[in-house]
Amino acid sequence: MFNNQLPLVDLHRHLDGNIRPKTIWQLAQQNNIKLPEDNFEAFIPHVQITDSEADLLAFLKKLDWGVGVLKSLDDVVRIGFENVEDAYNANIDYAELRFSPYYIAMTHNLPIEGVVEAIIEGVNQGRKKFTTKINLMGILSRTFGVEHCQSELNALLAYKDDLVAVDLAGDEYNFPGSLFESHFKQVNDAGLNVSVHAGEAAGPESVWHAIKTLGATRIGHGVACAKDQELMDYMRENKISIESCLTSNYQTGTIKDLAVHPVKTFLANDLTVCLNTDDPAVENIELAGEFQVAREVLGLNTDQITQLQRNAVQMSFLSEQEKTALLNIKQ
Repeated sequence: MFNNQLPLVDLHRHLDGNIRPKTIWQLAQQNNIKLPEDNFEAFIPHVQITDSEADLLAFLKKLDWGVGVLKSLDDVVRIGFENVEDAYNANIDYAELRFSPYYIAMTHNLPIEGVVEAIIEGVNQGRKKFTTKINLMGILSRTFGVEHCQSELNALLAYKDDLVAVDLAGDEYNFPGSLFESHFKQVNDAGLNVSVHAGEAAGPESVWHAIKTLGATRIGHGVACAKDQELMDYMRENKISIESCLTSNYQTGTIKDLAVHPVKTFLANDLTVCLNTDDPAVENIELAGEFQVAREVLGLNTDQITQLQRNAVQMSFLSEQEKTALLNIKQ
């Protein structure tokens, strides 16, 4: 379904949206946390989407059980490790895993800096055991407001050498990027890359702001970009790329019919766009399956699939030397 001569790369993959249902179940038993069902099979629909949700916020609720069972920093280390293992088992050669420390910390009042440290520890354990190359991105969860995002940013900046970028995620519609300009001034001053969820629940104006004011060089989802030709032209000329997530966009209700997903429009406009999973455990998907959807549902041809894979390497937050090494990994 994809080009086996090229690496498989996932750049938009939420670590806290990829907590295995089995792990949630086990940690709930271990930590005496009551779940809404008495058996595992019945519990799965609470943490996994079967078709599509009404909107982005309904989709995001499915993630809450995963972080709701993380009662200790050891639990957080575990999900960091398992995320690397999952990427390896999915035959992914390189992944950028993003996580929101406040979202992980909030249910059981874990220390936010401790959460960042625990994720790094778990991922490092995974790096030692598995061959998949991993980098970490921090998330500011806009849903929880400006002040929580600042405490989240403080914790992330304390470990900035372990991160390649900072992202803005969550409720885009009710918490516009304009609320977080001071946060991203700090991110830019710290020399970290910026990726912003934009044009998913809101329109092209959200993408313009992410690029022009927050300093984003990558846009998460960016579905609304297709509505603004001037924006697409600007993005092409200024090498602003799009992290596309096909199944996720359908499951959040952002796209009603996958066959008309704008990834085809982005490719036609020579935008640098790639395919990603978003929240694989919640969506019950993996990256290889997204290429299958691109081919079978969107009707993309072999050249377009190859372009998507090349784009992923090009737009990754790797050095030029690392990109070359990654491209040669299958040779």
